[in-house]
Amino acid sequence: MKTSMKTRADLLSFLDAHGVAHATLDHPPVFRVEEGLEIKAALPGGHTKNLFLKDAKGQLWLISALGETAIDLKRLHTVIGSARLSFGNAELMLETLGVTPGSVTAFGLINDTDHRVRFVLDAALAKADPVNFHPLSNDATTAVSQAGFRRFLAALGVTPMIVDFAAMAVVH
Repeated sequence: MKTSMKTRADLLSFLDAHGVAHATLDHPPVFRVEEGLEIKAALPGGHTKNLFLKDAKGQLWLISALGETAIDLKRLHTVIGSARLSFGNAELMLETLGVTPGSVTAFGLINDTDHRVRFVLDAALAKADPVNFHPLSNDATTAVSQAGFRRFLAALGVTPMIVDFAAMAVVH
C-alpha cells in the first residue's frame, strides 16, 4: 500500500496550484446522500453521490452523479462496457483513492496515481455548476466550478466517461 496518500490539505494545495477556485464548508460527518440536507441548502450547485465499484474482471470504477440520480447497477455494465459490477471493498478504496467508506469522492482520484480507477461522470452532474464533493473526508464539502472540476481532472490526466443515467447511454 502506498504510504503517501494525499490529505485534504494536499488536495486544496493542488487545486490552488492549478488555479481552481474552491470553497470548503466544515460540517459533521455525513455518510449517506439523504443526510446533511441542511448542509446542502447552504451550498449552491450539484451535490453528489459517489460509488466505488469493481467489475467481475477486477477493473475499478468510480461513479460520480447528482445525489438524486437513479443508477441501475444491474444494467450499468452494459452501458459502460464493463463486466458485472459490485461495490469495491474498503481496503481497495483506501489503497486506490485514499478514502474510507462514506468519504468516496471524485477528489480521491488525486490518490489514484497508477490510474487503476476508471471515472464515470453523470451527464447531469457534468452540467451542474458549481459541483460539491467531500475533500477526501466526509466532515466537509468543497465546491468548485464545473470548469475548475474539469481542470482538476485534466491535471490528473483523467478523462471522464460521461453517462446519461436517465437514458442509460454514454454521451459522446
